[in-house]
Amino acid sequence: MQLEGGRTAVVETARAIGLSLAGGKGGNDPLGASSAGAGQLVAAAVAEGARRLLVGLGGSATTDGGAGAIAALGRGARLAGVEVIVACDVTTRFLDAARTFAPQKGATPAQVALLERRLQRMAQELELIGGTDVRLLPGAGAAGGLAGGLAALGASLVPGFEVVAEALDLVERVAAADLVVTGEGLLDEQSFSGKAVGGVVGLAGEAGVPVAVVVGDVDPDVETPPGVEVVSLVSRAGRDRANEDAAGCLEEAVASLLADRRRAAPQ
Repeated sequence: MQLEGGRTAVVETARAIGLSLAGGKGGNDPLGASSAGAGQLVAAAVAEGARRLLVGLGGSATTDGGAGAIAALGRGARLAGVEVIVACDVTTRFLDAARTFAPQKGATPAQVALLERRLQRMAQELELIGGTDVRLLPGAGAAGGLAGGLAALGASLVPGFEVVAEALDLVERVAAADLVVTGEGLLDEQSFSGKAVGGVVGLAGEAGVPVAVVVGDVDPDVETPPGVEVVSLVSRAGRDRANEDAAGCLEEAVASLLADRRRAAPQ
């Protein structure tokens, strides 16, 4: 949790309920993992005087539909008069959260089916709490449905990329660039659907600026937009070195991109 001037708090849920904190996919309990820690952070921020909350979702270990967070917040009573903005980088719907994300969190097919039934019941409870049918809300499935749980308490769900881009004046920065470089760990079908890579590529395309995506590895089934150069560290340096020296491989890849661009520039 980070407070800015005592009025705005930034809460990153991965620091409270992150999959890495649970020991990764192999160490996680996909049925027992709770979003309570995220709710406790939000409650602490409000107790410290925050009247505006920016909640970042991502990397969670949970698929509880926000049940733990709501219990920690007392069904939202502590959020009265507080603006809550939830930044999520996916458009996954509430009932699809288990099928889409739970296997990444260690859930077996049988556990996914159980989690889906839990989310169905939770959606009904959330409608009673806040009068919102989270099943119809794009992005409500983010962080295992935590986004939907917070939305039922009055939070606004916004694309995470837009929040960060506005804070960084990214549109102006991209327009002024000669080359835009972005990237992530694994380039897959979700990369160009609401995540940072897709957002940056879109801005670069609108500005007519060339863009390169440097990634750890590439899903062979991903479709890359035309004109986008993709550099895979695994393909370039081998999987072992890409895993053991990601920073060094990244530095070399970007240096190579810049050198190639200088050689191709008109003399």
